[in-house]
Amino acid sequence: MAKMIVVYKSRYGFTDKYAHWIAQETGADLAEAGKIKAEDLQNYDVVIYGGGLYAGGVNGISLITKAFSSIADKVLYLFTVGAADVCDKENINNIRHSLTKVLTPDMMNKIKIFHFRGGIDYPRLSSIHRIMMAAMVKTIKKKGAAELNNEEKMMLDTYGQRVDFTDRAAIAGMIDDLKLLQ
Repeated sequence: MAKMIVVYKSRYGFTDKYAHWIAQETGADLAEAGKIKAEDLQNYDVVIYGGGLYAGGVNGISLITKAFSSIADKVLYLFTVGAADVCDKENINNIRHSLTKVLTPDMMNKIKIFHFRGGIDYPRLSSIHRIMMAAMVKTIKKKGAAELNNEEKMMLDTYGQRVDFTDRAAIAGMIDDLKLLQ
């Protein structure tokens, strides 16, 4: 049986939910990215990393990118969590394009990548995230109603609120894939 670990970095709790669900479903060990060292990953056959999407990057992904040469012999998974609808192909294409700025082509080929929908908790946003969201909303409001896509409409409708799109059923594909390794 493959020894697995789920490592995650969560700022507002959405990635934390998915990490716990994945660990529960697989029996994997669970660790927050800031509480584990890259060398600790050597003790596992399967390393699953999860991080929230922020400004095109994945929260805490440097743990994996810096350690990649020492863990490339492991089975590697990455899951991203963001507010964007992951059923929308354009959103997935944008996320994947952003990942190419952080992950080398070797990493992109080696790591199995999954995307889950999280949410946004405006009352808990950091000052910088609040400013970024306000700027984004201001830009969206400049568009005509007919020009808005579904994501932009949702953003305007929920601005300033707490919205949680997490769904335990969303991890089913990843869980099925991981169970093949056991």
